[in-house]
Amino acid sequence: MPTTPTGRPPVRATADDSAAAFAALRKILASHAKGLKVTADGPKGYSLNTPYSEKWKKELFFGAVQVMKNYVSFHLFPVYMFPALLDGISGELKARMQGKSCFNFRAPDTVLFQELEALTKAGLARMKAEKLF
Repeated sequence: MPTTPTGRPPVRATADDSAAAFAALRKILASHAKGLKVTADGPKGYSLNTPYSEKWKKELFFGAVQVMKNYVSFHLFPVYMFPALLDGISGELKARMQGKSCFNFRAPDTVLFQELEALTKAGLARMKAEKLF
């Protein structure tokens, strides 16, 4: 990622960084789409819901990737439902959190994306184990 004259990363993502982060984060979420319902799939966003949940009497939001003006957001609803999933995540990934279930990135980060992949897998497994769908 390029730096400013002060040596800090820029406040806004470049178009290339944003596109690369979106593609990588979309790939993480899409790899878990089997058995889930794609509710959005476009250049600015990708979203998944669960099938109909008898317990909740509706589909449940699972996750999404959104391109925002200054960053790309990765939303993962299982960490909101089951906060214990966040136990043991790295300080670096925790620093990317905005709210209870959203992670923001300005550029791809291979190490953090691998950790996010494992968290997504664990979240889906937990939702299935709880028989939410």
